[in-house]
Amino acid sequence: MRRIELEQYIAVPPSRVWPVLSDHEAMPRWMPVRDVVRRRSGFPEPNGVGAIRTIRGMGLVIEEQVTGWKSGERFEYVLTEGAPLSDHVGEMVLEPAEGGTLVRWCVQFRPLIPGTGAFIERLVRAGLARGLARLKRLIEVSESTD
Repeated sequence: MRRIELEQYIAVPPSRVWPVLSDHEAMPRWMPVRDVVRRRSGFPEPNGVGAIRTIRGMGLVIEEQVTGWKSGERFEYVLTEGAPLSDHVGEMVLEPAEGGTLVRWCVQFRPLIPGTGAFIERLVRAGLARGLARLKRLIEVSESTD
């Protein structure tokens, strides 16, 4: 099992981060993906538990389903198809920190093809880190222009 855990501090409160982070279809604004389509709505909010999203980018078309949701604080998801991985689980958590927000993104998975785990881990880690850095810039720049 491979595990990646990344953190990003954003200098605004969680209430300003959550609407951007939890808007699946707006992910291309900060993640290095081409587009995201919510194929099924969830509960208690459209992007909540049970929501299914299709993500296109980085040469893949993947499908994820939201499996956990606590509005304003965290959500969990599983990859259901489209990548050379199994047992893929992700979690995004927001925590108040020093007048801002600490965003924690944890992902774990097993590679389907033996011997590819380190390579896939590097790719996934780089994509998540790039996304978190872009999320920070997007929100902090938006905050400074409001």
